[in-house]
Amino acid sequence: MIRAALLCLASALIAGAPARAATAGLATPPDTLAAGGLRGSGDGPQGAATCAFATPGKAPLSLLDAVQRALCHDPRTRKAWAYIAAQRGALGVSRAAYLPTLSASGSIARIHQHVSYTDLPGYESTLDTRSTQVGLTLDWVLYDFGLRAAHLEQSRQLLNAANASRDATLQSVFLDTVHAYYDAQTDLTLRDAARETERIAHESFDIAQAKFAAGAATLADKLQAQTAYSQATLKRIQAESRLRSAIGTLALALGLDPATPVRLPAAVDHGKHRSDYRSAVDSLVRQALAHNPEIAQAEAQLKAARAEADVARSQDRPRLSLTASLDRSDTPIDEVTTRQIINNRSVGLQLTIPIFDGFSRRHQVYEADAQVRVKQAELDDARKSVAQQVWKSDEAFTSGLQAVATAESLLASARQSVRVALGRYKAGVGSLLELLRAQSDLADAQQQRIQALAGWKTARFELAASLGKLGLQDAQ
Repeated sequence: MIRAALLCLASALIAGAPARAATAGLATPPDTLAAGGLRGSGDGPQGAATCAFATPGKAPLSLLDAVQRALCHDPRTRKAWAYIAAQRGALGVSRAAYLPTLSASGSIARIHQHVSYTDLPGYESTLDTRSTQVGLTLDWVLYDFGLRAAHLEQSRQLLNAANASRDATLQSVFLDTVHAYYDAQTDLTLRDAARETERIAHESFDIAQAKFAAGAATLADKLQAQTAYSQATLKRIQAESRLRSAIGTLALALGLDPATPVRLPAAVDHGKHRSDYRSAVDSLVRQALAHNPEIAQAEAQLKAARAEADVARSQDRPRLSLTASLDRSDTPIDEVTTRQIINNRSVGLQLTIPIFDGFSRRHQVYEADAQVRVKQAELDDARKSVAQQVWKSDEAFTSGLQAVATAESLLASARQSVRVALGRYKAGVGSLLELLRAQSDLADAQQQRIQALAGWKTARFELAASLGKLGLQDAQ
């Protein structure tokens, strides 16, 4: 059931009505549902879908599939659901305080009583019989000057905080999976680039070796080309090792054994979401303050602390209750010495007035007021932290766009430089040093372009997370 709800939430994140950023032209953050929508998407772990995923096969694992698996298998999501269930139970307890309590009691015993008088032996008596007792007791608090209302408000706000914490947990798992997925995909692309660099270095070594055999190149040229080829081979081996490590980390995030083979699609950029981006940070901050689940959680916790302070203040107020009892006793041995049946009925009002408790309630109020100040400070800190996250994420996103464009231009130039240098070297008009430098520049340009693209993709989701919104529509 819990797994089904998690999958439903993931589907709602993707297939639901998109909540667009209010800033004009802000098309790049993923289309999402707000965190508040998640709280309303279901009352608990219910749903028809399941998390019965098959082991990844030959088909590449999409980001959508990766996030669904992570939401199903990450322990943090199960913990969040369990905490919500606990707070719902606490809310039910607070509501139950408005209802009367009815209790029943009963007893049965075999009794033997012998009474003797030393001075009056003729008055001795013996009772040997069965004693029973049954009774009902009703207690109903009619008025308590706001104590139950404060308890109920506290429970409601703690449940709201639990719901907001669940939303924050889902987004955290979501974003962690995005990081792990893009890290693995980046290492995959870097591995492919290292193989390409190794191929080019091998080709250069073959040319240098052929020219040396023909007497058109020096031994130093041949050894330099061989060294460059060996270095390229070493970097390819290191890239493959990093890829295996990243794949294992991703597999663990998906609830799989780290040795499970996971195939990923090649990183392809079609230029989508990379034009006409404009952002107003003040508008983004307003969105974040309205939708970020961390702020919603802090606000609910502050309201719960205020309700707890009301509870503490209501403890020393009078309480008016309706009491009623119905009792039937058959020969109660502690009351009679002969067989008797006693019926009791009573209905009344009971007023309880606290008088002195050693100043305990005064200290409870002091503690509760201090907790309110703590939660207020935590809320202010959360707002400050979210605003900072938005600022940093927006800056990373904007600079990421520029970095991708620059890296693509650099890569195009580096590829052209390698082609020219290789042709010149084959024709005997270029030096090996020129070719090796061009190859090194190409390897650096490939790495910079790959990392810039991966950083930009990740920055998109980090910006959405700081706004309290996440989705996969733009990542499919």
